[in-house]
Amino acid sequence: MNLMQMAQGAETLADSLATANPVLTPVTEESMNLFDMALKGGWIMVILAALSLLCFYILFERIYVIRKAGKEDPMFMEKIKDYIMGGEIKSALNYCRTMNTPSARMIEKGISRLGRPINDVQAAIENVGNFEVAKLEKGLTIMATIAGGAPMIGFLGTVTGMVRAFYEMANAGNNIDITLLSGGIYEAMITTVGGLIVGIIAMFAYNYLVTLVDGVVNKMEAKTMAFMDLLNEPVK
Repeated sequence: MNLMQMAQGAETLADSLATANPVLTPVTEESMNLFDMALKGGWIMVILAALSLLCFYILFERIYVIRKAGKEDPMFMEKIKDYIMGGEIKSALNYCRTMNTPSARMIEKGISRLGRPINDVQAAIENVGNFEVAKLEKGLTIMATIAGGAPMIGFLGTVTGMVRAFYEMANAGNNIDITLLSGGIYEAMITTVGGLIVGIIAMFAYNYLVTLVDGVVNKMEAKTMAFMDLLNEPVK
């Protein structure tokens, strides 16, 4: 065997190895962000997105209203006492209107009922207090409904997604391909996650707002007790 034959043999062997072991090109994995995942969830995710927006709106709007209602002059009752003891009833009423808080409106109602029996004054204050608490709690029922309903809507998406997956599997017959099931499985899993996320956020937001309302109610009760004690003070 001469050099020419050896070179041809080596070239043939190299071609054979190249054919037997083709060069593998790396497959780039396609990354998926949260927005793409949400799109896979189908129409259920639109409902969950609307509920989440409503939840955040109620949260921030109520925080502003409740914190504004809780800001009061620490010397409020002292000034009211000075006005009443000095016989300046109109000045006391004007001061309450200037404060424009739930506690001030309750005390204003009580001052306007001065001269009547104590029970009538207390009943008038309690009626205003109930109305003020109802205003503070506006929207909390909706948030509680979102907290309980969002996971259920997510589970509904899970059921509809699995139904679609099995429907496509049945129509595929013997030619079952995993890609036929991927859409339904995505919808089933993602809607569950989305519903739980919205429900958890709404639950924590609801409990936080209830805590804020309770703080304002405690201040209202303290002001009411102080006012009633003022009316029950013996005349010197």
